[in-house]
Amino acid sequence: MTQPHYLTPEGAEKLQAELDELKGTKREELSARLRSAIQMGDLSENADYHKAKEDQGFLEGRIQELEAILRNSVIIEKTKSTGVVTIGSQVTIQEEGFDPESYHLVGPTEADPRKGKISHESPIGRALMDKKVGDLAEAETPGGKIKFKIIKIE
Repeated sequence: MTQPHYLTPEGAEKLQAELDELKGTKREELSARLRSAIQMGDLSENADYHKAKEDQGFLEGRIQELEAILRNSVIIEKTKSTGVVTIGSQVTIQEEGFDPESYHLVGPTEADPRKGKISHESPIGRALMDKKVGDLAEAETPGGKIKFKIIKIE
Protein backbone atom coordinates (compact mmCIF):
# COMPACT_ATOMS: atom_id res chain seq x y z
CA MET A 1 0.00 0.00 0.00
CA THR A 2 1.25 3.43 -0.93
CA GLN A 3 1.87 5.97 1.83
CA PRO A 4 -0.60 8.85 1.74
CA HIS A 5 0.74 12.26 0.74
CA TYR A 6 -0.46 14.90 3.21
CA LEU A 7 -1.19 18.17 1.42
CA THR A 8 -2.76 21.47 2.37
CA PRO A 9 -5.52 22.62 -0.02
CA GLU A 10 -3.05 25.23 -1.41
CA GLY A 11 -0.37 22.57 -1.91
CA ALA A 12 -2.76 20.28 -3.77
CA GLU A 13 -3.86 23.20 -5.96
CA LYS A 14 -0.25 24.08 -6.76
CA LEU A 15 0.58 20.48 -7.76
CA GLN A 16 -2.60 20.24 -9.87
CA ALA A 17 -1.68 23.49 -11.66
CA GLU A 18 1.82 22.15 -12.38
CA LEU A 19 0.32 18.88 -13.67
CA ASP A 20 -2.12 20.75 -15.93
CA GLU A 21 0.72 22.88 -17.35
CA LEU A 22 2.94 19.83 -17.96
CA LYS A 23 0.14 17.89 -19.66
CA GLY A 24 -0.85 20.91 -21.75
CA THR A 25 1.62 23.55 -22.88
CA LYS A 26 4.83 21.73 -21.90
CA ARG A 27 3.83 18.54 -23.74
CA GLU A 28 2.85 20.57 -26.81
CA GLU A 29 6.15 22.48 -26.79
CA LEU A 30 8.08 19.23 -26.50
CA SER A 31 6.22 17.49 -29.32
CA ALA A 32 6.88 20.53 -31.54
CA ARG A 33 10.61 20.28 -30.70
CA LEU A 34 10.55 16.56 -31.50
CA ARG A 35 8.76 17.12 -34.84
CA SER A 36 11.26 19.82 -35.75
CA ALA A 37 14.24 17.61 -34.83
CA ILE A 38 12.82 14.64 -36.77
CA GLN A 39 12.39 16.83 -39.86
CA MET A 40 16.13 17.58 -39.78
CA GLY A 41 16.78 14.03 -40.94
CA ASP A 42 19.48 11.66 -39.59
CA LEU A 43 18.43 10.99 -35.97
CA SER A 44 21.56 9.05 -34.99
CA GLU A 45 23.64 12.23 -34.71
CA ASN A 46 20.88 14.73 -34.06
CA ALA A 47 21.61 16.37 -30.68
CA ASP A 48 18.30 18.30 -30.70
CA TYR A 49 16.37 15.05 -31.11
CA HIS A 50 18.26 13.25 -28.33
CA LYS A 51 17.86 16.22 -25.95
CA ALA A 52 14.13 16.45 -26.73
CA LYS A 53 13.71 12.69 -26.13
CA GLU A 54 15.56 13.01 -22.81
CA ASP A 55 13.40 16.00 -21.81
CA GLN A 56 10.32 14.00 -22.80
CA GLY A 57 11.36 11.22 -20.41
CA PHE A 58 11.74 13.71 -17.55
CA LEU A 59 8.42 15.39 -18.38
CA GLU A 60 6.49 12.11 -18.49
CA GLY A 61 8.19 10.98 -15.28
CA ARG A 62 7.16 14.18 -13.47
CA ILE A 63 3.60 13.83 -14.80
CA GLN A 64 3.40 10.28 -13.42
CA GLU A 65 4.88 11.41 -10.10
CA LEU A 66 2.36 14.26 -9.73
CA GLU A 67 -0.56 12.00 -10.69
CA ALA A 68 0.51 9.45 -8.05
CA ILE A 69 0.89 12.13 -5.36
CA LEU A 70 -2.51 13.65 -6.12
CA ARG A 71 -4.17 10.21 -6.36
CA ASN A 72 -2.84 9.25 -2.90
CA SER A 73 -3.22 12.64 -1.25
CA VAL A 74 -4.95 13.37 2.03
CA ILE A 75 -5.99 17.02 2.27
CA ILE A 76 -5.11 18.66 5.58
CA GLU A 77 -8.00 20.93 6.43
CA LYS A 78 -7.68 23.74 8.92
CA THR A 79 -9.48 22.53 12.00
CA LYS A 80 -10.24 24.01 15.37
CA SER A 81 -7.23 23.47 17.57
CA THR A 82 -7.70 20.50 19.86
CA GLY A 83 -4.76 21.63 21.93
CA VAL A 84 -2.64 18.80 20.50
CA VAL A 85 -0.12 19.12 17.65
CA THR A 86 -1.20 17.29 14.47
CA ILE A 87 -0.44 17.60 10.77
CA GLY A 88 -1.79 20.98 9.75
CA SER A 89 -1.11 22.63 13.11
CA GLN A 90 0.65 25.98 13.34
CA VAL A 91 3.01 25.58 16.30
CA THR A 92 5.08 28.20 18.09
CA ILE A 93 8.09 26.80 19.92
CA GLN A 94 10.92 28.35 21.90
CA GLU A 95 14.36 26.93 22.34
CA GLU A 96 16.08 28.17 25.52
CA GLY A 97 18.00 31.36 24.83
CA PHE A 98 16.33 31.93 21.43
CA ASP A 99 13.33 33.85 20.14
CA PRO A 100 10.10 31.89 19.60
CA GLU A 101 9.69 30.36 16.14
CA SER A 102 6.48 29.37 14.43
CA TYR A 103 6.09 26.36 12.12
CA HIS A 104 3.26 24.93 10.05
CA LEU A 105 3.34 21.10 10.12
CA VAL A 106 2.76 19.71 6.62
CA GLY A 107 3.48 16.54 4.68
CA PRO A 108 6.96 16.03 3.19
CA THR A 109 5.76 16.96 -0.32
CA GLU A 110 5.10 20.56 0.78
CA ALA A 111 7.86 21.01 3.35
CA ASP A 112 9.72 24.30 2.89
CA PRO A 113 11.57 25.23 6.10
CA ARG A 114 12.53 28.68 4.76
CA LYS A 115 8.81 29.47 4.57
CA GLY A 116 8.10 27.99 8.00
CA LYS A 117 6.60 24.74 6.66
CA ILE A 118 8.18 21.64 8.15
CA SER A 119 7.36 18.00 7.54
CA HIS A 120 5.69 16.01 10.27
CA GLU A 121 8.36 13.39 9.43
CA SER A 122 11.30 15.74 10.10
CA PRO A 123 13.13 15.49 13.45
CA ILE A 124 11.41 18.61 14.85
CA GLY A 125 8.07 17.62 13.29
CA ARG A 126 8.19 14.17 14.89
CA ALA A 127 9.14 15.70 18.25
CA LEU A 128 6.13 18.06 18.04
CA MET A 129 3.46 15.50 17.10
CA ASP A 130 0.85 14.87 19.82
CA LYS A 131 2.39 17.45 22.20
CA LYS A 132 0.41 20.12 24.07
CA VAL A 133 1.12 23.74 25.03
CA GLY A 134 3.68 23.82 27.81
CA ASP A 135 5.18 20.43 26.88
CA LEU A 136 8.91 20.14 26.42
CA ALA A 137 10.20 18.35 23.35
CA GLU A 138 13.57 17.20 22.16
CA ALA A 139 14.75 16.61 18.60
CA GLU A 140 17.94 15.15 17.18
CA THR A 141 18.79 17.46 14.26
CA PRO A 142 21.79 17.49 11.91
CA GLY A 143 23.13 20.34 14.06
CA GLY A 144 22.78 18.31 17.28
CA LYS A 145 20.14 17.75 19.91
CA ILE A 146 17.77 20.65 20.60
CA LYS A 147 15.23 21.07 23.40
CA PHE A 148 12.28 23.40 23.12
CA LYS A 149 8.97 24.26 24.74
CA ILE A 150 5.63 24.42 22.93
CA ILE A 151 4.30 27.97 23.41
CA LYS A 152 1.21 27.99 21.19
CA ILE A 153 -0.80 25.65 18.93
CA GLU A 154 -3.20 26.99 16.30
